[in-house]
Amino acid sequence: MKTYTLYLFRHGLTKGNLNAQYIGHTDYPLTSDSIQALKNIKAKHHYPEVDAVFVSPLKRAKQSADIMFPKNNKIVIDDFIEYNFGEFEELTAEDLKDNEDFQNWLRGDINAAPPHGESNARFVQRICAVFEKVINGCIANSTEKIAIVSHAGVLMTILSCYGLPEAPMAHWQMDAGYGYKLRITPSLWMKANKIEVVDTAPQSLEELRVKSEE
Repeated sequence: MKTYTLYLFRHGLTKGNLNAQYIGHTDYPLTSDSIQALKNIKAKHHYPEVDAVFVSPLKRAKQSADIMFPKNNKIVIDDFIEYNFGEFEELTAEDLKDNEDFQNWLRGDINAAPPHGESNARFVQRICAVFEKVINGCIANSTEKIAIVSHAGVLMTILSCYGLPEAPMAHWQMDAGYGYKLRITPSLWMKANKIEVVDTAPQSLEELRVKSEE
């Protein structure tokens, strides 16, 4: 049975990440140190060859994708943008510790939203709608190897909603430049909208060597 391979990779770090700020739509570029860190990961690991690369519209994702997949044209998907933090944007948890709206939002109610931001429900709805459209399109066009380079919140939402084994978002945390390899079986996808998580990614060159010798 024909299957498809999907890779999910988190972008490199920005100054907002390093400062522990809530960074959603603010279009920070990667730091110079993060650019070098991604190049170091690439030197020691194997970013796979893929047929299509989908990216968030923000600089940090596009810059990361250019390092990971320099040979591929990048397909920008606007709805793969990170969460809209509204009035919490560029602030830290310490900045917001006495903010009642922040405390209500932290409780995790699905309909909770930062002032002038995106509710948790709307975020999940947005990510799921665009993800299903991308996957259905790739299957329809027989695009066998796919990569998505986006934000931690986006990728963790995808994994918590569609991944097997099933696990909450917190289980799917990933470091910058890293992510997961998934296997799409069309019958399972069409029946249950589920995708198997088969490994972390990228794999080290040593891991690939060992597997090739098995």
